Amino acid sequence: MRPRFAVGLGAMVAVGIALGAIAPAGAVPAARADSIRDMEYWLADYGFTDAWDTTRGKGATVAIIDTGVDGSVAELKGAVVDGTDVSGLGSSNGQTPVGDTPDHGTMVASLIAGRGTSSGNGVIGVAPEASLLSISVALGTGSVSSDEQIAHAVRWAVDHGADVINMSLTRNSLDWPESWDDAFSYAFDHNVVIVAAAGNRVDGTTEVGAPATIPGVVAVAGVDRNGDASFDASSQGITIAAAAPSEQLVGIVPGGGYVLWNGTSGAAPIVSGLAALVKAAHPELDAANIINRIISTATPKGSPVPGPIYGYGLIDAERAVNADVASVATNPIGDLTAWIATYRPSSGTVSVDSLAIPAPTAPPVTRAEPSRSEASGGVYTLIHWAVPLGLLLGFLILMATFALGAVSRFRRLLRK
Repeated sequence: MRPRFAVGLGAMVAVGIALGAIAPAGAVPAARADSIRDMEYWLADYGFTDAWDTTRGKGATVAIIDTGVDGSVAELKGAVVDGTDVSGLGSSNGQTPVGDTPDHGTMVASLIAGRGTSSGNGVIGVAPEASLLSISVALGTGSVSSDEQIAHAVRWAVDHGADVINMSLTRNSLDWPESWDDAFSYAFDHNVVIVAAAGNRVDGTTEVGAPATIPGVVAVAGVDRNGDASFDASSQGITIAAAAPSEQLVGIVPGGGYVLWNGTSGAAPIVSGLAALVKAAHPELDAANIINRIISTATPKGSPVPGPIYGYGLIDAERAVNADVASVATNPIGDLTAWIATYRPSSGTVSVDSLAIPAPTAPPVTRAEPSRSEASGGVYTLIHWAVPLGLLLGFLILMATFALGAVSRFRRLLRK
């Protein structure tokens, strides 16, 4: 199935971005709720509304390792069932936004499991009945190093019932610390699917970085509304597993309010939500077979397949949930345990050569945004760039006013 892409807002959004790129994603004036739902083009275009005939994600749990999720906003009430803070800066339930981009985690959560505000109104996620775990991190700050925050967060997610872990962040380096070997292996051993964003060229990420380079992690590239590779909102790399929308995304910010945003930070949670739908529909499946359903039912695009731009192709939620798919015995996008045995020297450091050309089954990924240097050697990025929906609405109102004025003037000229 080729996604049924809609058209309409592209040019206007582009102007809005030019006026306010990487603008603060704060609360914006309330808009007519059903107009917000209408902007969620990916729900129909990528088969989610059809997949909902089978499941809406009930019974599946997604952990969000990010800046914290405000579970009190209308669309997320009841969605966040547990959480924690590993930064030393947040609250014990993981629902206090932290870090330099505190809105980020709530925006990600709304794409996964937003409940809407009433029938047909407000933001609804791709898996609107899935449960969320919020694990707040403050990369580059706090009393715990960023590398250790991630390792602790992954283990906590596994121990508290996560079926899927979403990581819309990057270390901006090919390699990763040895503590991640243990944490990610622990997740894979417990059949947890880990999804990571590819990063954004507009934010300076030019190559795939960990955790997207880790074998077995689902790396997600971004595409525009036409299903073509997003030049600004997606990096590329040989570890890309699949592609999902990363432009003109609507999300929720802490305290309420909507934001229009671009970036693979949004593409990743769309795929995490898809993984939750597959798990809910097929609870007997292990992580390898959930991933296999996502990539084997994707609509191939580009050449070769898999490739560095689209991976195995554009996701198709309805087929991932409902198609007949042969089972696999191993993770089709890589085996971290085998990689460690082959490439991890006794010194505990990663050979960069081993990352340049992964094993044939290795995974796809990338990432990007304002980065922070880390004393332990990593540069971290949370991957999104946003334009408040208020800016877009203001622009639309301005254009409408201009158009009405022009029509009125033209009519006066005709009367003369």
